[in-house]
Amino acid sequence: MNIAAQPPVQTDQTIYLKDYQKPSFLVDSIHLDIQVYEDHTIVDSTLVMKRQASGSLTLLGRDLELKSINLNGQVLNSDQYELDSEQLVIIDAPDEVILQTQVIIHPESNTQLEGLYKAGDLYVTQNEPEGFRKITFYPDRPDVLSVFTTRVEADKKYPVLLANGNLLETGEVDENRHFAIWQDPTKKPSYLFACVIGDLAVLKDRYTTSEGRDVALEIYAVEKDIPKCHIAMEALKHSMRWDEEHYGRPYDLDNYMIVAVSQFNMGAMENKGLNIFNTSCVLADEEYTTDAAIMRVQSVIAHEYFHNWTGNRITCRDWFQLCLKEGLTVFRDQSFSEDLQSAAVQRIDDVAVLKSHQFPEDAGPLSHPPRPDHFVEINNFYTATVYEKGAEINRMMATLLGKDKYRQGTDEYFERHDGQAVTVEDWVAALSAGSGVDLSNFLTWYNQPGTPKLEVNGAYDATAQTYRLSFKQSLKAHPKYPNLKAVPIPIALALFNAKSGEQYTLHSADLFVNDVKDGMYLFEQDEATIEFIGITEQPVVSLLRNFSAPVNLVFDYSNDDLAFLIQHETNGFNQWQATQTLLERILLEDHKADTYIDAIKNTLPDLVNKDPLLASRLFDVPSENYLGSRIDQDYEPELIREKREAVLDRLARELGSFWKETYLSLDPDMQKEFSLAMGVRALKNIMLSMLARQGDDSVFDLAYAQYQQTGNMSERLGALRVLVWNDAPQAQLALDDFYNRFKDEALSLDQWFTIQASHPCATAETIEYLTKHADYDLGTPNRIRSVSGGLASNPVNTWSFGVDHFIELAAYLDEKNPILGSRLLQVLSRWYTLMEPQRSQVQQALKALQPKVKSKNVSETLNSLLSI
Repeated sequence: MNIAAQPPVQTDQTIYLKDYQKPSFLVDSIHLDIQVYEDHTIVDSTLVMKRQASGSLTLLGRDLELKSINLNGQVLNSDQYELDSEQLVIIDAPDEVILQTQVIIHPESNTQLEGLYKAGDLYVTQNEPEGFRKITFYPDRPDVLSVFTTRVEADKKYPVLLANGNLLETGEVDENRHFAIWQDPTKKPSYLFACVIGDLAVLKDRYTTSEGRDVALEIYAVEKDIPKCHIAMEALKHSMRWDEEHYGRPYDLDNYMIVAVSQFNMGAMENKGLNIFNTSCVLADEEYTTDAAIMRVQSVIAHEYFHNWTGNRITCRDWFQLCLKEGLTVFRDQSFSEDLQSAAVQRIDDVAVLKSHQFPEDAGPLSHPPRPDHFVEINNFYTATVYEKGAEINRMMATLLGKDKYRQGTDEYFERHDGQAVTVEDWVAALSAGSGVDLSNFLTWYNQPGTPKLEVNGAYDATAQTYRLSFKQSLKAHPKYPNLKAVPIPIALALFNAKSGEQYTLHSADLFVNDVKDGMYLFEQDEATIEFIGITEQPVVSLLRNFSAPVNLVFDYSNDDLAFLIQHETNGFNQWQATQTLLERILLEDHKADTYIDAIKNTLPDLVNKDPLLASRLFDVPSENYLGSRIDQDYEPELIREKREAVLDRLARELGSFWKETYLSLDPDMQKEFSLAMGVRALKNIMLSMLARQGDDSVFDLAYAQYQQTGNMSERLGALRVLVWNDAPQAQLALDDFYNRFKDEALSLDQWFTIQASHPCATAETIEYLTKHADYDLGTPNRIRSVSGGLASNPVNTWSFGVDHFIELAAYLDEKNPILGSRLLQVLSRWYTLMEPQRSQVQQALKALQPKVKSKNVSETLNSLLSI
């Protein structure tokens, strides 16, 4: 039997949360037999199924060639089922079913990197969210959980045969082929299925859980990359211990495997017991990867491990609940990362990502709730709103509860829902029940889009020695969500004596705090007022400490108030936030820079010695992209760049000899802790870039010496950036040297591409040279992102010559890799804020793309961009 699928009859591709219905059939078990050949793969599956609701037996399948189908021991005739390009429907299926199918698939030609595909010499899977239907016919939805037994067979030139769970058997088929059989005892949805076939080396270790289970740990990579897996292995063991200590969650299988893959759309994937990682998220070494990359590796290792409970053991009922597993797990990995570096710096870094990616998303045509109520293509909703804003919602609830009550709530969640597919409501209800605190009002955050605006006014009464704060919240109207409601906003705050700089102990007439310095006020109405008593001098208020809620704060700080907070605030995050607010005023509202310069002069020299990592963040000047995201109309990228460069140039001049003296005094090798050394290296690179702004060409000798003498990638790239971006005489020599050193190290070579693509003065010819380079590869997402991401970091270049780059790339990837094509097109999401005639030019270019694209991924994104 060889049956060609017919096109589906489908008039409306939009899927709505309100239409959710539980599956008609559940799968008790699935037996897979995957036989890999060079030009095709045979997949045999046996599904043991039982009816749980009325309705037809529907199996989803895409790009499958059906060879045979057998129901309860009987071969089915063509009139007993319906088949199209998306699904297989069994007509009049009985209540208990054993369904056997055989299909042919072609991983060797699968460029979309979904389902089973070939990446170089490696066969690998990516099944979240809907890739499994490209492997075999199955009810491919997260609320169908089953026990998987998998037999993998391949040529012996692929010695590694992996799948989820425990290894039951290995053996030979003949002199050329072999097999392995794996069984995962834990029921899981199909998106967590994984298998890997290839020739890989392995780094092995062991971990004993709090329950005494001896777990074999294995990280697979190509032979030359095994030395770069040790940091990941240590991070894995640290993650396992951390989850036991903070959430009481020990690991539940006898092995835990990670595989590093170079061609991978995602960062990593939490497949049960067999995590598949983009190489950029598992390979780490100071010689080949930056400090930021090393931190990211540790964070992502933790993230995917933490999914074992928040995502795997307890999964999503449907894909609308994606923020349930991702938002919670991002919050968990952020908390974990606070143990790796200073908590203040981790919070700064997390909020910087939130503000530069999620806030603009909330304000533009791609705005959606953390839990959307409809979508066309779920892959388009792996967004900053789902991940980062989802994490912030969990952080708000955890902060409000406090450590002990939050732990009681999470314990209740795991106890109630282990082995289930659940919803956001289930999570909030369990957290409320376990903690004894009703958190149901936080569901509003999940269900509506937009960043709330929090307007606060302060009034001091010197006679009564009181200080009053009035709060008002509002949300920008959204055409698809007309009934926006007030959300609960935890407001962490402190008051400082403006004369002495000392922090007041808070006494509230409203009794919302009880004689504490750090107050936490839960603001749940449209408007409210609170009053503090015993305030003997004019105070300076610090609001949203540690960014206690993801809102846009509007408060009439004077520039002197902000300078005061930079110098006296005891919360490192709010020190940073004060510098950012002051700089935004200078760059967007044309305030003078004098107050900012004076505050930096008074604060940074001492902080450089006390906390180099925090000091490096306080030198942050908002990026051109972030500043552009704060402008809703008549945006001129060139003007923003001009203003930003002027502030940086003045800062370089005003601190004079500080830059060189500090640079020469910094020695990261003297630091015993990685986080301190990381801070020192970051400062060294900042000092170099500031010295370059002073116009002294001798800085290029310092930079070239740093480039040549260091064995650390952060220092090497920092020096290379100064040379290349300033067109130094040594720039080409250093670029050529970098290429020759690292041409065989893919992740390092990505940096070579990025540093040229992100040059502020890069041209269309620069990008053309890079995309036509022999090492540029349109089949490798990391390499595409190395150029396109670099270009996107400079809005002047993006909007002048980069529009064609992103549109042409989206058109090409529409068929080859629509997931990546859709994401790259989102770079142009704020086209509507540009000045004319640029705005109309970009709009016309986007409209011209519409008839050229066919994938749901790119089409949905493009339609959203043009809906504004």
